[in-house]
Amino acid sequence: MSNKLLLYRTLRGTLTCLSGLRIGGSKESIEIGGLENTIIRHPITDLPYIPGSSIKGKMRSLLEQRYGIVEDNGEPSRSGTHIVCRVFGPHKNVNHTLGPTRILVRDANLTDESRKWLEAANKDKGVFYAEVKTENLVNRKTGTAEHPRTLERVPADTKFDFEIAVRIFEGDNEIEILNLVKEGLNLLQQDYLGSSGSRGYGKIALDYQVI
Repeated sequence: MSNKLLLYRTLRGTLTCLSGLRIGGSKESIEIGGLENTIIRHPITDLPYIPGSSIKGKMRSLLEQRYGIVEDNGEPSRSGTHIVCRVFGPHKNVNHTLGPTRILVRDANLTDESRKWLEAANKDKGVFYAEVKTENLVNRKTGTAEHPRTLERVPADTKFDFEIAVRIFEGDNEIEILNLVKEGLNLLQQDYLGSSGSRGYGKIALDYQVI
């Protein structure tokens, strides 16, 4: 297969959170009374963002389930032939002839509108660019709530700019590759992004154009 790069196609648009979105971050230390389950934020501005790896990983997972090519151990497919692996990369398979990974998923940053909205909420209400949600485990015998935990979520209605670049090499079927990427984005909108989708988190909507 030729590795001659012919062109880039770009899918660019807006990702809207229809419900609270949680993609976990990390802290080197937890302050007394502080939140343990924080979201991922920019290390300088503290503004939330969505890592491209989270979008790409979820798209790949859903497409592999769609086409039934998940490895027996649950890892991403290492197929050396399937189009999903051609687009997203052959996981841990160094002996392949698929060429370079076709899809480049950028980190999604807040739109200017949502950044101003969250900055105003931080100033006026002390909302630190995210909502804090408390969840409990219900004791099945007593019906009482136990073991409360607090989590951060990006609030519903928050919008992010998102972009995916698709590399088209000589010999590629451009339409087939773009259709697979669009199928992955469609599955993502039917499923959820981030964690706790079964509890209502992570429902998103995408509005984008192919350039």
